[in-house]
Amino acid sequence: MFTGIVEALGVLEKKEIQATNVDFWFSCPFTHELKIDQSLAHNGVCLTVVEIQGEQYRVTAIDETLKKTNLGDLKIGQEVNLERCLAANGRFDGHIVQGHVDLTGICIEIINQDGSWHFHFSYPVESKHLTVEKGSICVNGTSLTVVDSGQHTFSVAIIPYTYEHTVFHQIQEGDRVNLEFDIVGKYLQKMMANA
Repeated sequence: MFTGIVEALGVLEKKEIQATNVDFWFSCPFTHELKIDQSLAHNGVCLTVVEIQGEQYRVTAIDETLKKTNLGDLKIGQEVNLERCLAANGRFDGHIVQGHVDLTGICIEIINQDGSWHFHFSYPVESKHLTVEKGSICVNGTSLTVVDSGQHTFSVAIIPYTYEHTVFHQIQEGDRVNLEFDIVGKYLQKMMANA
């Protein structure tokens, strides 16, 4: 389980195609603390560390993961948000995040608010997912509060610290982002549909 509080930025060093899978090699400030078989969220996608070599580690994304996330869009040298799973004695600063991306959305507008930014996103109209104002959403693994909620659109406000210490500084209009909707909302939606 994760909280959506980004711990560090990782850098994609190398990609290797293995049949329908892709092996990603990343470097990050805490590579020396990682262990084989450890869960690590990359832009909100939970992947298993399978190899460590010096300052780099390798994770593998299967075809299903590549189809449902933006990991396949990553280019060498690009940064990703990283979060290790929540320690049992850790603070719960964000919201419940599983590391299971529901779908990808598109950044449709970025508004500079003279000290902060409003990022607007859309997601497929056939999706049954929803957002609510002041509810939680996870964008590329970052726990955020929804500012405006529309029909298959929402916006979030990004403060300078978040902008600088997450991948938000590299997101541009038209980019795909990974979205994980609030787990409590998903359960409530399922219960209401079955009522």
